[in-house]
Amino acid sequence: MRTTTSSTLGRRQFLTLAAVTTTLTACGAPTTSTPADQADSSGGGDDVTVATYIPPSYKDLYGAFTLLMDTARDASGGSMTFEMFDSGTLLAADQLVPGLTRGVCDLALQTSSYVSTSYPVLGCYELPFINDGTDQTLRALTIDGDLFNLINEQLATKGLRLLGSMPTAPEYVWTMDKPVLAPEDLKGLRIRTAGNVEGETVKALGGSPISMSSAELYEALERGTIDGMISYPGTVISRDLQNVLKYGTAGHFGLYSVDIYSRLDWWEDLSDDEKSALNEGAKAYQTEGTAAQLKVHADDYFPAMKAAGMEIVELDGQQEQVFRDATSDVVDWWKAKMGDDELAQQALDLVQNA
Repeated sequence: MRTTTSSTLGRRQFLTLAAVTTTLTACGAPTTSTPADQADSSGGGDDVTVATYIPPSYKDLYGAFTLLMDTARDASGGSMTFEMFDSGTLLAADQLVPGLTRGVCDLALQTSSYVSTSYPVLGCYELPFINDGTDQTLRALTIDGDLFNLINEQLATKGLRLLGSMPTAPEYVWTMDKPVLAPEDLKGLRIRTAGNVEGETVKALGGSPISMSSAELYEALERGTIDGMISYPGTVISRDLQNVLKYGTAGHFGLYSVDIYSRLDWWEDLSDDEKSALNEGAKAYQTEGTAAQLKVHADDYFPAMKAAGMEIVELDGQQEQVFRDATSDVVDWWKAKMGDDELAQQALDLVQNA
């Protein structure tokens, strides 16, 4: 297999990226149309172009990306090859899915928090304290399971296909000046968020959500532009934030996933063998990738935080219940975003009963 990481665009990607940039600038919204010069981008023959904004410094996640491609390559007998563009070299975080729908890449590796604003069904497992955490969410998101199929039914109406999801560890609240032990400790604090579910959670706790990319976090914290952030633990070490943050409040303040997306028409044009190979890759990505992520956190990331002088605050049952109560209305807010109470409850049941 030819699996490469590159910041050099081919002619096809360059021409289409130019069209995407023009479209995004003009209307600020993704489109599911496929330009005529992209008609040959589906299926076999060419490398499968993979894009993500995530850099290799996220070693808790990056191994799963390689595992996806290597497993699919082997399952295809070497007929599927991949070209990887990481670190936003092809598409920035907010352009990944719009760019995917325009044919700039074939697969987008994207965190659900960036996508659930446009596709709210994904928010069903991002909600605070919605279930027991990563293991339960992993079971809920099993490939070809009921929630996976429900999500794909919704994404299909927008021309997208979800191939697989890797849930992260639950999100903590991270701060610089004082630990967060109760909702009132967040009152007035400017907290970075990466999606609308996180933003609503921060507002429910009395904080002010500030949206920015993870690449901007170090400077924003160092300058005092923000007072903290809500994120999974991997962001701290992967962005060297242990050098500016002081406290982490452990809790299930949210939980997102890192997903594999393709265009629906691209997926449907694949041969059965190619689909089978990508399914094998996605399954390894989901199960082995999630396990590897959590191992990196336990073995490397949390020890590195401690060595840097950070304090991880564990909430007792009573303290956690106060946070649960304070954020309970976020579920109703999300249901309203869904616009279909029955569908929303069906998704929640699948998340909570897995």
